[in-house]
Amino acid sequence: MLTLIRTRGPLGRAGRPRRAAAVALAVAAAVPLAASCAAGTSVLDKDALVVGVKKDQPGLGMLVSGRFEGFDVDVANYVAAKLGKRANFVPVTSGEREKALIDGRVDLIFATYSITPERKTKVGFGGPYYVAHQDTLVRTGQARIDNVRDLRGRKLCQVTGSNSWKRVKEERKVPVALVPSESYSECVKDLRSGKVDAVSTDDLILAGFATPGTAIVNAPFSDEKYGVGIRSGDIDGCEAVNKALTEMYQDGTAKKLLQKWFAKSGLALTFSVPQFEGCG
Repeated sequence: MLTLIRTRGPLGRAGRPRRAAAVALAVAAAVPLAASCAAGTSVLDKDALVVGVKKDQPGLGMLVSGRFEGFDVDVANYVAAKLGKRANFVPVTSGEREKALIDGRVDLIFATYSITPERKTKVGFGGPYYVAHQDTLVRTGQARIDNVRDLRGRKLCQVTGSNSWKRVKEERKVPVALVPSESYSECVKDLRSGKVDAVSTDDLILAGFATPGTAIVNAPFSDEKYGVGIRSGDIDGCEAVNKALTEMYQDGTAKKLLQKWFAKSGLALTFSVPQFEGCG
């Protein structure tokens, strides 16, 4: 609500500037306040939550016959239920996750959304709800690749909006040739066709895509903290999400869900509560 401040003072020419200045100050103060209130709407105030998930990552977020399924989807449903809400799912790509939150198209994101310092300047994060590890998927039968260093001189898939390629080329200075792609499902198609030599990203993502003709190198080289994307400033909502995630591990649900989706992957799964980043 805009409050106008009336000042006492002499009428006439001398009084007008003071009244005008007071009104201008009131407007200036009210505008950011109104914006702050709108931006600060908490997920706790909503009856139902719009949740962004992937639609093309087997085992994590997959759209099958009009329904979303996967580990991320199951975790989102668990958290929403603990908050007393219903979850309605919509697809998001890696490149649009921040914008979807900032624009208010989604309330939460469960989409293999690794927590990074850069992303934390734009949105908030609950969790992490799992700590994955970056690894590499290759074709079976091609020249031997035992670790990330063996990607030197090879063609690596680069997904728009993902940081995985940066950990190879920029952080570890491995000279790879980047081949752009819109999603990891497209990357895997390019790998099978020979357009790229490797796909490097989180091991849970790769586990869903690994099929005969491809293999995970099993040489992890990073920690990928899967966070729950939430609008910046929603501290109460973030803390409620973290409470729900803690209960998910304590009551054994996290272990059941991880085994449900990844028991056959051969990955060393972790069943203990991850260390949370904090909601401040």
